[in-house]
Amino acid sequence: MLYLIGLGLGDVKDITVKGLEIVKKVDRVYLESYTSVLSAGKDELEEFYGRHIIVADRDLVEQGSDQILLDAVDKDVAFLVVGDPFGATTHADIVLRAQSANIKVEIVHNASIINAIACCGLQLYSFGEAVSIPYWTDTWKPDSFYEKIAANRKRGLHTLCLLDIQVKEPTPESLTKKIKEYQPPRFMTVGEAADQLLQIINRRGAGEMHQAYTKDTLCLGVARVGSATQKIVACPLQVMRNIDLGSPLHSLVIPGMMQILEFAYIKQFICK
Repeated sequence: MLYLIGLGLGDVKDITVKGLEIVKKVDRVYLESYTSVLSAGKDELEEFYGRHIIVADRDLVEQGSDQILLDAVDKDVAFLVVGDPFGATTHADIVLRAQSANIKVEIVHNASIINAIACCGLQLYSFGEAVSIPYWTDTWKPDSFYEKIAANRKRGLHTLCLLDIQVKEPTPESLTKKIKEYQPPRFMTVGEAADQLLQIINRRGAGEMHQAYTKDTLCLGVARVGSATQKIVACPLQVMRNIDLGSPLHSLVIPGMMQILEFAYIKQFICK
């Protein structure tokens, strides 16, 4: 049996009772460690669960997941995922591959940023398509998500911007020399995301019929949702560029048409 278990957003205690009971009884426990991060580290999780945990990094999940599935053929295996198990397409792929191998799968859901983002005061049913904002390089600066933000705003819908996480990214040298060498982990901040969004409208110009946003568009930056140090700030996009919300993880929200109750709620987060 393969169990995909959501860990929620905050500390070790955010796992559900059902999930914890499974972790304590299975033969092997894997922790997916690259699509998101938990505020607690591996050692803290092991102490709380009373179990040894195998860290499933990017290489193992994307290239060596056969080992995880092989374990689940004749053992009970728990695959722990920060947030909800279906928060990343990678996990859906693992489920499909397990089903193809006739391995039984059970999903234990939990909170993720997709539903917890309502902490900023905007109603979940008024969110449109979420977008991902990647780190740019000198030669790669995609902005295809701009149209999705514009489409949401045209319909009066809010946009959740999921910010890039780079864990165990290979260095350029390792790609050419075929050696294993990785860059330090990076987690995009709301300031970095705002800066890239502003660069996009500067190079596109202001003449578009349906602008996704302007430098004065009110937006919300959220950090460490679900933790004791959760922080939320509301300000114009050009101000968000200089906002420091501290340690990861960060997300950015660009509101659409706000109801009276929504605006009344987010007023508490507006920068003074």
